[in-house]
Amino acid sequence: MAIELRKMGFSDFTIIEKASEFGGTWRDHIYPGCASDVPMHLFSLSTELNPGWTHTHAFQPEIQSYRLRLAHKYERYSKVMFNSTVVSATWDSGLHSYEVVVEVVARKDKEKEIRMTAGIVVSAVGLLEVPRFPNIPGRETSFRGTSFHSARWDASVDLAGKKVAVVGSGPSATQFVPIISGDPTTHVTQYRRSPSWILPPTRQKYSTTQLWLLKNIPFWPMALRTFYYLRVVNMQMVRTYMQQVTPPEYLDQVVPSHSDHKVGCKRVVFDTNYLSSLGRPNLGLCWDAIERFDEEGIVTKNGSTPFDVIIFATGYVTDRYPIHVKGNKGQTIAEYYEAQGGPTAYLGTTIPGFPNFFTFAGPNTATGHSSVLLTVEIQVRYILQLIRPLLSKQLLSFDVTPAATDAYNAQVQTRLGRFVWSKCASWYRTGDTGKIHTQFPGPMSLYGWWMRRVEWRDYDVVPAVGEWRSVGLGQRLLFLGLGWMRVGWRRGP
Repeated sequence: MAIELRKMGFSDFTIIEKASEFGGTWRDHIYPGCASDVPMHLFSLSTELNPGWTHTHAFQPEIQSYRLRLAHKYERYSKVMFNSTVVSATWDSGLHSYEVVVEVVARKDKEKEIRMTAGIVVSAVGLLEVPRFPNIPGRETSFRGTSFHSARWDASVDLAGKKVAVVGSGPSATQFVPIISGDPTTHVTQYRRSPSWILPPTRQKYSTTQLWLLKNIPFWPMALRTFYYLRVVNMQMVRTYMQQVTPPEYLDQVVPSHSDHKVGCKRVVFDTNYLSSLGRPNLGLCWDAIERFDEEGIVTKNGSTPFDVIIFATGYVTDRYPIHVKGNKGQTIAEYYEAQGGPTAYLGTTIPGFPNFFTFAGPNTATGHSSVLLTVEIQVRYILQLIRPLLSKQLLSFDVTPAATDAYNAQVQTRLGRFVWSKCASWYRTGDTGKIHTQFPGPMSLYGWWMRRVEWRDYDVVPAVGEWRSVGLGQRLLFLGLGWMRVGWRRGP
């Protein structure tokens, strides 16, 4: 969004970032083996393709480096407030703006509170931001050893010679378990609830010839991007691969057997030597449900097992909005989501009762297999259409109607009922088994078509009084960072 506004010649904005650096997910996720499971030429901005990716699926340091280069290129450092957290945003119907409260960590770890006014707020919290922990007795109070979530990896902890429990079996665990168990002195026990489809590895290092083509043939990066977008996964191929690679003693345990559990029903997982690592003598699987945590470790129906370290790879909270935002009806976004049975929005971007508010990667915008950047680029183009009449003072505010939102979501949920996601429990759904609130029922090309233009009849608008005026120097644009982009303007007299 900031890049596109720069290209428009609009530079009066501020980014509010809760951390001390840009990067989001790729700044925070530093667990061993952290890498993209989406091809890099798809997991890049279409306007900033990088011909220099060293691998088809890059590791965290290279991805973070790419993002920081863009931050420098478009001079975002001059527009950011680091170490700042959005506490709340409350809509003022009289001023047609939000009062935003920001908590800033100043020197010597002292905090101070800043209040701002913004005409537009864009939430860029993202979908995978708040780590999720299992609701099991004793997790926070009983265990005396070291524990942390893989999304907040504690690099100061030396796992050599330790007994380590890994709770969870998603993409992150599949990436780091083979690495930490590569040390024969580290004894790893992974606690899993259910089997999952694990696709053949796709990461390859680009050859000298491939890199030359990418750097010297103008259409090559875009052609590769298109190829990755159109790829198809064959379920029988996945089954055959798992049967060939999985150690025989684990084959019946890790390969899904339920007829409704198809490839893609849950988050797609690519093998990173995980299946072959199950044959190591210092790595074992436990399928017993965890009953509680005690001082020494983990308790199941078969008794207590002591551990030195417990690592939670249990995903993220995706069905609750983490920031207190109150709209024009006195309701918060969290309360609206709860009333709707889970996260709900119009085109995954605007929410009724919250004028001039947008959310990136909002409800029902994910695919589970493609790049979130495709979604965000589509949303940016849509949001720019909406905010132009605000910035030019043609409008004071707009609010998507409940009727339009309900009609859109009825269509989305009807379509989702025909997809594999409705067949099994996953974090794609509210409470794992409720409404599918993350996934879009179709390809991103369809989403882009639906978002190609604004249907103003779906919005209640408040026009400005007097003549229309173009954006002037007295107007201000403000972004609220790790999440947030807050876009605001000051009205003239």
